Amino acid sequence: WLVIDRKVYDVSEFSKRHPGGRRVLSHYAGQDATDAFVAFHNDKSLVKKYLRSLLIGELAPDQPSFESNKKKSLLEDFRELRCTIEKMGLLRPNYFFFFLIFLHLLVLDAASWLIVWYFGISLVPFVTGMMFFTIAQIQMGWFQHDLGHCSVFRKPRWNRLLQVVVINVLKGLPASWWNHLHNQHHAKPNCFRKDPDLNMHPLLFSLGKTLSVEV
Repeated sequence: WLVIDRKVYDVSEFSKRHPGGRRVLSHYAGQDATDAFVAFHNDKSLVKKYLRSLLIGELAPDQPSFESNKKKSLLEDFRELRCTIEKMGLLRPNYFFFFLIFLHLLVLDAASWLIVWYFGISLVPFVTGMMFFTIAQIQMGWFQHDLGHCSVFRKPRWNRLLQVVVINVLKGLPASWWNHLHNQHHAKPNCFRKDPDLNMHPLLFSLGKTLSVEV
């Protein structure tokens, strides 16, 4: 069970068919998932149609909808900030900007191979080509990251399609693997045993008193 806008939903069976993966929902079992729900779903009216059949109740008026380790004032400030950002249009993508990003990483990638092909594999052209290739690969990683967040196009399908081109074809990594892990990361950022980034790099993220003791 989880809570969205003070309404309680049983997602036990639905979690198996959840497009974002089962674990994202299971990480919020018994908790309020309102902010994660708002952040992850662009078309909320469509998603709410699926939620109707899962509704099993509502919180009592005196029951808080947030965890005891969270401050109500901070949550309210965060939600107000998000509304302000949306009204200002700061979340609307700039297509020309992303076109230039995509174009320059393609140019760098092609240039890296052309330099080695034309000048040979002596030290200077090899190092130059390697530098171009490395920069291109890093830029591809960040570009597919924005596509994975559905931040480039308004329709999620277009984002997913171009993400497959960038990460699967150009980088040689599976988009499904990246999305599965990254969805969990943003659902429970920096939460030990729920955020895969911490699980993959425990030594890197174990600095500090609380987490280092747990590790």
